[in-house]
Amino acid sequence: MMMIQLTHIAFSLLLWLIQAVAAGKLSPTDTTTWGEDNSRSGYSPNHNMDPSVVGSAEFDQLWTSKLPGNYKGTAEQIFHQPLVYTLDDGIQYVFIATSQNNVYKINAKTGTIVASRNLHIPFLTQEVVPCLDINPNIGVTGTGVIDPSTDTWYLAAKTYEDQTDQVKGLDNGRYFFHAIDVNTLAEKPNFPKPIEGTVAKNNPRRVFQSGKHLQRPALLLSGQYVYAGFASHCVQYNFTGWVMGWDKTSGSVVERFSTQGGPEAVTVPGGGIWMSGGGLATDNKGSMYYSTGNGYASQLHGNPVPGRQPPTALEQAVVNMKINDDGSLTTVDFFMPWEKEQLDGADKDLGTTPFELLPPETFNCPMAKRMGVVTGKSGKTYILNLDNLGGYQMGANKLDAIPQAPIQNENSVYAGAGVYPLEGGYIYINVIQYQTHVFKFSCDASGYPAFTKVADSPEKAAYVLGVGHGATTSLNGQSGTGLYWMTDVDGYNLRIYNAVPQSGVLKLIKTANIPGVTKFSRPVFGDGRAYVGTVQGLLYAFGSPVNLPLTCTSPNDFGKISIDSSSAVKTVQCQANTYTQVKSIALNNTANFQISGLPTLPFDLPAGQNISFTAVFKPTAPGPLSVDVAVTTSSGDNKFSPRTPISLKGIGTSASPLLAVNPNTVTFNGVVVDQNDSGATESIIFSNVGDGALTVQGLDYSIVSEKGPYITPNTTSAGVQVGPFTFTQIPSTIAGNTDSIVKINFNPVKTGNFAAYVRVRSDGGSKIFDVFGTASSAPSALLEFEAADGSGRWIPYTQNSPPFTFGNVFEAQTKSLKMRLTNNGSSSAGSLTVTVSKPPFGSSGIVGAQNGRDLGEGTNLAAGESETAVLFCSVPKSQVNVDSYNGSATWVMNLGDLNFGKQNIQFTCNAISEQVGPLAANGSAVYRYGGCYKENDPDRQLKVQLFGNDPTMTNDKCISACAAAGYAIAASEYVNECWCGNRLPKTLADEIDCNYVCAGNSSQTCGGNGYFHDHSHMSLFSNGKAQPPLPNVPPSVQQSYGEYRYSGCYTEGVGGRALANKQTASDEMTVASCGAFCSDYQYFGIEYRSECFCGNLIGNNAAKVAETDCRMTCSGNSTQYCGGANRLTVYGKSGSSSSSSSTGSSIATGTASSAATTSSTGNPGGPTAVPTVAGFASQGCYTEGTNVRALGDAVTANGAMTVEKCAAFCSSYTYFGVEYSSECYCGNTIGTGAIPATDNGCTMVCGGNPSQLCGGGNRLNLYKQSQSTVTSSTVTPTTGTSRTGTSTSVTSTSTSTGPAIVQTASPFAYQACYSEGAGVRALAAKNTASGAMTIQICAAFCKDYLYMGVEYSTECYCGNTIGTGSAPVTDGRCSMTCGGAPSTICGGPNGLSFYKNTGSASASASGSSTRSSTSTSTSASATASGPITVQSIPGYGYLGCYNEVPFGRALVDLANPIASDKVSVDACGAACSAYTYFGVEYSGECYCGNTIQSGSNPVAGTDPATTQCNMHFINYCELKLVNHIDEFSKDSFDGNELVNRIIINKHSDFDLQDGYLDDIQPDKRPNNRSKQRQLHLHRLLH
Repeated sequence: MMMIQLTHIAFSLLLWLIQAVAAGKLSPTDTTTWGEDNSRSGYSPNHNMDPSVVGSAEFDQLWTSKLPGNYKGTAEQIFHQPLVYTLDDGIQYVFIATSQNNVYKINAKTGTIVASRNLHIPFLTQEVVPCLDINPNIGVTGTGVIDPSTDTWYLAAKTYEDQTDQVKGLDNGRYFFHAIDVNTLAEKPNFPKPIEGTVAKNNPRRVFQSGKHLQRPALLLSGQYVYAGFASHCVQYNFTGWVMGWDKTSGSVVERFSTQGGPEAVTVPGGGIWMSGGGLATDNKGSMYYSTGNGYASQLHGNPVPGRQPPTALEQAVVNMKINDDGSLTTVDFFMPWEKEQLDGADKDLGTTPFELLPPETFNCPMAKRMGVVTGKSGKTYILNLDNLGGYQMGANKLDAIPQAPIQNENSVYAGAGVYPLEGGYIYINVIQYQTHVFKFSCDASGYPAFTKVADSPEKAAYVLGVGHGATTSLNGQSGTGLYWMTDVDGYNLRIYNAVPQSGVLKLIKTANIPGVTKFSRPVFGDGRAYVGTVQGLLYAFGSPVNLPLTCTSPNDFGKISIDSSSAVKTVQCQANTYTQVKSIALNNTANFQISGLPTLPFDLPAGQNISFTAVFKPTAPGPLSVDVAVTTSSGDNKFSPRTPISLKGIGTSASPLLAVNPNTVTFNGVVVDQNDSGATESIIFSNVGDGALTVQGLDYSIVSEKGPYITPNTTSAGVQVGPFTFTQIPSTIAGNTDSIVKINFNPVKTGNFAAYVRVRSDGGSKIFDVFGTASSAPSALLEFEAADGSGRWIPYTQNSPPFTFGNVFEAQTKSLKMRLTNNGSSSAGSLTVTVSKPPFGSSGIVGAQNGRDLGEGTNLAAGESETAVLFCSVPKSQVNVDSYNGSATWVMNLGDLNFGKQNIQFTCNAISEQVGPLAANGSAVYRYGGCYKENDPDRQLKVQLFGNDPTMTNDKCISACAAAGYAIAASEYVNECWCGNRLPKTLADEIDCNYVCAGNSSQTCGGNGYFHDHSHMSLFSNGKAQPPLPNVPPSVQQSYGEYRYSGCYTEGVGGRALANKQTASDEMTVASCGAFCSDYQYFGIEYRSECFCGNLIGNNAAKVAETDCRMTCSGNSTQYCGGANRLTVYGKSGSSSSSSSTGSSIATGTASSAATTSSTGNPGGPTAVPTVAGFASQGCYTEGTNVRALGDAVTANGAMTVEKCAAFCSSYTYFGVEYSSECYCGNTIGTGAIPATDNGCTMVCGGNPSQLCGGGNRLNLYKQSQSTVTSSTVTPTTGTSRTGTSTSVTSTSTSTGPAIVQTASPFAYQACYSEGAGVRALAAKNTASGAMTIQICAAFCKDYLYMGVEYSTECYCGNTIGTGSAPVTDGRCSMTCGGAPSTICGGPNGLSFYKNTGSASASASGSSTRSSTSTSTSASATASGPITVQSIPGYGYLGCYNEVPFGRALVDLANPIASDKVSVDACGAACSAYTYFGVEYSGECYCGNTIQSGSNPVAGTDPATTQCNMHFINYCELKLVNHIDEFSKDSFDGNELVNRIIINKHSDFDLQDGYLDDIQPDKRPNNRSKQRQLHLHRLLH
């Protein structure tokens, strides 16, 4: 092993020497990149920072360097942190660039500016006002990086296109990427490179605009490539985060990545990379890491996503990207806080600090072998697993899936953590306005990291932004030497602490004032010095003094002197630079040099006075020799060093030959027996360091020790044989001062440890060197993969074995398994080396390696040792019931086991989706996922809704329900709705348009509102039997069906149905389905899209009207017209006449109609008016009342109506009347306007007795109790509030006990009698009809809806909204008895008995309320005229309609405390009861807060007491903001308290019904957020 190490060290030294010739002499004390190295941890172990010196009076400010830049009269500012680098001249320099685009090369010891150069004029801050963070000039603001291999300094500079300093403006801003020679500050060939106009590779719509972006993070050099990150100026403009990459030699662009990868519009900003100036990081194993700021794409929106499935918008994230061989980047992993959107709303960037990689040698646990740290504006410190960052909401309860719960600090953090990896490991967090917190690292019992707070600093950080990034040092990695360094813009600007706290406190050992220290600085270290920049044009250097109190002759060179001879005496003289006391003068070593003539010490030496002594050189060995004379002094001035070194040197020579051997030990380690016929060979150098020729007399050796006994070796043709070692090329003579290389071969025939102590004899003396060898048996590789079944088994790899498998992995899941490599050789086996390793890290597909580090090339395993690497299968989220598919990956590997050979190791994974609903015999779902389909295209695509507003909604539930109902299609929509059908929708959309999780299973998708929130979509499943989508053609009138021909568009009948014999309704209605239903009738007609009526005549004065009145498309076929509102598309059989009258239709072909029912009382033998019946006497034919029923107290209807039946029904009333053949009315008074008819309109025969007349259209055969006289009643109007204003009801003076209004039918409660809508159904979601209809039947049918209504005795309608124009009426039209319960009321002609779902489980028996002739009207409880604004709820009062904060939230303390489908004003208020304000927005969002954020104001022109937040059904409403009110002081609330200084545009023009936001019909739900977000505001008053 040692042989390998020595060879490696020798090679590295040679490489370093070669590079040093062409480039600088990179010193261990140099700092060439931000944060010391690419991990960005800021730990510096090798800068000679001794705590005893740093904490002493010796350590202080050494110098300040004033920068001469003065653009437009302003001082330069240093945001580019200093870089420290030693050039070929052996001098260490500091390199800085400034806000004025000047670059400087400064002597690190003296502060002298050696060279400078201006790159461009700077960009002016005035272009990006009000962003004044960097003011007044913006030039180089990101820290560059120096490449020691080429002496090149890379950086980015902001300027203008026009360098004449004349043309300015934001759009004229330009960025350039520079490569600068550190020796001359000249530009390297091929540079600079312009960046303006760069098009993002991952989003071609994103174009880099220099004026709008800021290059703030430190640059990263990784191999052949240089990378830079970009963000914005104070989150202004349509910016995006960028990572740009260039080839460091040619300057060609290798990467142009935008953190906003689309498909959002380019106006959506976010994802900036700025990290308070911290740097892009890498593990130097192919992974890049960085953190990003807030953004407004928010693609995930509460949907958990594994880290291995990163979104295209990387906002509020830590990102892991693979650095590919060509310099391009591949996103492989991410972390995003669970509350990402809330952080966006509050502008709390995660990416205010850099993501720093913690040294894995210290910071590792079994469950997180590599980790990093980041802290954001939220104050949370996140410890992340570098190999599994955590994704989004992948933890329990949709929280963060990270190794340790976030550490909550008191305030925002902008400073990167300080990291100290010694003494157990510590991190340090600098919190604004609070102390620095110290956390000690450990691993908990479960193997996860546990950072525990153990101390605070005594001082607090500044109350303004600017506390710097933490840095740590140690003295050459020694425990007990750690220091923690930080800068701050307030208080002591430089603070240095002992790194390890004592008794819970960081001990402050040194401070310094640095006026104008740059915010977010990090001290930068050179050789025993620390450098800090300012915004006042000064660079500060701190260290121990370098000013010497004495100036002495040094070095003192004695030249060449023969061994055992003495040189001439030299006098060494020193002059005092200040008053000095010389305490001692001594040689460090007296072997070759001597001093004498020393004065008596101590000796006081005034400034300018001299002291001297003599020295002589007496070499005892040949070659260069030197020593220092140490003069210790005391000057009383801390500016002067207490030590002055004086160098003495010379060369010892020998006239005689003199033998030297180098090295003195040669080691062969792990040579495998019989693996190589020629064994292993090393070299040793025999040297003659004398002047005369040297004769080599021979070799002998001992196997005991260097003391012998010595044995003469055998000499063969192969060479001198010393046991298993063979020496060749042994010289016989060596000329003076020359070398000869001797070869040593080790070729053992058995395993074991071997040693030989070899003596070389010559006439120039003898030398002894040692040769050691270890012979091993061959290593044996055992490669295994963890079994996918969780059994803990390991499956060995063989060349013929099947691929390693992950088994089945469900969608939206990530499965990780280990691959293990073991050196399975015998105990004497040599090391097993991984010679080739190409893991599938960053590869496309679902299978990959966790990183590029584990089992990487160069891995060595001793016998019995193992090492593992983790692979994963990460299956993207998909729908249930999709086909499984296979993913695979290959790992190319070769090992030091000759029997292993180069292998392509295969891995496979079967990605599967859950199969739900009815299953086939093979276990796959019968209903396969068909895709995300567009809804309302232009009408509802699936007509049958089985359930909605279901909190347990899942796709399996919906599929099972639709399958049981016999439908070919099932579709989930809007989180909690299930729809069925048999015909495919028209438009298949993109999968990303279905973006809602199911209410009952967040891992499933139930439709969506489109990726851009612009349209409703459904997740559709089909059993393969669905009809194809309808052709995309405009609707038209179908001219015929079978023997039926289109007759025209007709009105409904007056007082009765135009087609009254039979009816049905269906959400799948078509002309054909209605025609088939009515095949036994002469006519059929369709109205309201889905209602079908049959008849043998067109009756009740139905009249033909304009074709345009029938323009509703069929619910089952949008290419056909199916009537309109109270309009029928009518079809008649061939030969039918379409003429209509009050007495019915007749056949126009000359054939007598057997269905004719018209008659006349004057027609002998025809139907007649019954003169008397059951105590009632005929009063003649009467008209209906004016806006009221002639008889309004009770009503019933029956297709078998007779005069006797009606008389019996109305026996307790004064009057009864029969109308429309089948309707019976009762009353104690005759309604206003009802008078004897003069048109003989009572000509309809009774349905139950054709010989009797039963009224006509709006005409009654009126009867009166025999003991009564006919008088017209006096009508007293009373007013009652309704949706449309004031209505009138009739009050009479007597009481009756007719049919009753059912007050409750679970879960509904009666509201009022409502009219039908204006051109639409009052309730349009669902309907049915039955001759046995009751209120209870309708209630059961509509139980899933908010409203229900019954009409025309037999028809039942359901809905969640009330159609336009429908309003409470009091004209008595709701007086028809229920077909299945004649003692109860079921609406009437164009009138619904209207009920609202109250959620009550109890039902009232029919007849619980009776009609009273003395009753007054009641106002309807439903305000169907549209939504209202809730003015107050318990504890809160309405403030007004407020706009949201641009790119933020008005209320930021608590977001969405309740599910979106449960949101109402009351529910939101209850959830926010602990806060001063709450607001509701976008129908289903609820926000709480104690303050209204700046930028949120009332919408212009709104009155908080009366104005509602307006909303159009295709635009999201703004938000209601509510303020908490003391329950006992509501009356004192002044609604104008906070809204008297407002200007914001009013939004939209459609009232949204308050309290029923979650009940809007699915096809009317809002699905497009307006650009100007607004809210309804309510406030707590005290």
